[in-house]
Amino acid sequence: MDVAEAGQVSTEAAEVYERFFVPALFGQFAPLVAEAARAEPGQRSLDVACGTGVLAREMHRRTGRGAGTSGLDCNPGMLAVARRTEPAIDWVEGKAEALPFPDHGFDAVVSQFGLMFFEDRRAALREMWRVLRPGGHMVVAVWDSLGNLPGFAALEALFQQQLGEEAAASLRAPFVLGDSAALRATIEAAKIADGKIETRHGTARFRSIEDWVRTEVRGWTLADRVDGEGYQRLQRSARERLLDFTDSDGSVAFAVAAHFVVTRKPQ
Repeated sequence: MDVAEAGQVSTEAAEVYERFFVPALFGQFAPLVAEAARAEPGQRSLDVACGTGVLAREMHRRTGRGAGTSGLDCNPGMLAVARRTEPAIDWVEGKAEALPFPDHGFDAVVSQFGLMFFEDRRAALREMWRVLRPGGHMVVAVWDSLGNLPGFAALEALFQQQLGEEAAASLRAPFVLGDSAALRATIEAAKIADGKIETRHGTARFRSIEDWVRTEVRGWTLADRVDGEGYQRLQRSARERLLDFTDSDGSVAFAVAAHFVVTRKPQ
């Protein structure tokens, strides 16, 4: 699994991720995941593949300071930013396939847009199930297929043309579990009981095409892999090719969708 497939970014890229990606894209889904997990005051919760912590912060807000919220990620750059944003959360560096927590330790286990990057998805899901208490809720969110997301499909085609296959593959990586049948097969292989797939919709919003492209390159796995010339060439082409996704003021808005796997562990 290469850097793109693993979702590994530098601390500098994580800063861009938190500043731009979270408000533009990820932030709107955190309350939906927390609601689906039925997060309530007093519960202990775990966010797996927490990134810079947007979902963990939402769980922490809903469950209360005395309850205990943990966020786990294998990426130290992401965790460095997460620790600054909310020191009260227990931020842990580790792998989803080997969670450093005891059995049945959490009332809610959640993961937002991380499953596609795990080395062993089945093992990670089984670990999340293991640390969930009987009666607790687990919610795992993944992006819909790239073919159902015209904005990202257009950007992927632009990456392919201007930067080549490696860059395009980096952009495709987050969408590899968008097919519902493939996602269900992954859940069933992990022997997760009664996992229901629900599709939720949102809107990606960036201040401009330039901000959109900057975020996708500088806030993701390509941050150290696209040189200045390639980046400027991409920006010039984007201003021509992505106009269909802009409003009259130059801001960008396009529809996005995610699949939620929602389940409750039997008592």
